[in-house]
Amino acid sequence: MKQGAIAVAAALAFVAGGWAIDRFDVAAQVNGNDNNISVMDTCDPGDEAWEPTGGCSQKQQRGDVTTAEFFALLRSPLTIPDNAFLIGHPAWRNEPSHVTFNQGRSLRATNRGGRGHSFTEVANFGGGVVDILNIGLDPAPECAALRPLPPGETQVFSNLSAGLHKFQCCIHPWMRATVRVQ
Repeated sequence: MKQGAIAVAAALAFVAGGWAIDRFDVAAQVNGNDNNISVMDTCDPGDEAWEPTGGCSQKQQRGDVTTAEFFALLRSPLTIPDNAFLIGHPAWRNEPSHVTFNQGRSLRATNRGGRGHSFTEVANFGGGVVDILNIGLDPAPECAALRPLPPGETQVFSNLSAGLHKFQCCIHPWMRATVRVQ
């Protein structure tokens, strides 16, 4: 009987601990200082085909995506008749793609990739300034005033109003993030 009580107590502690950890993670993310988004890519610095469009400053061991692979994964192969939908290479992304924090804190977006990007607030997600990457998208008007975010640099957004904010890369328009300010 004593072993059964110990097993039940252990199971309850495990469940309660999991609930507490989940609650802590959410509370820590909302109330913490982790208002950072990494703007990422993993371009292959050994692929000379990146050079005409700005090169790749990625460290050799961290980048493995060639330009051929990048373009091969732009369109969905599941659409008929002509792969008309933009998907984008999954290595080109914002992490996390959604953050929530309290008003009065600043948002930081840091380019941790090897290519140039932007982190632009838009009213609605759309295309960007590179026509070949806008497959099926009309450009977001805010992208006309492109503010580059070079590799290694950080952009800070202060005094964001309460509500949902949408950000995208105006070069690679599938790179999107939402920010909820409470």
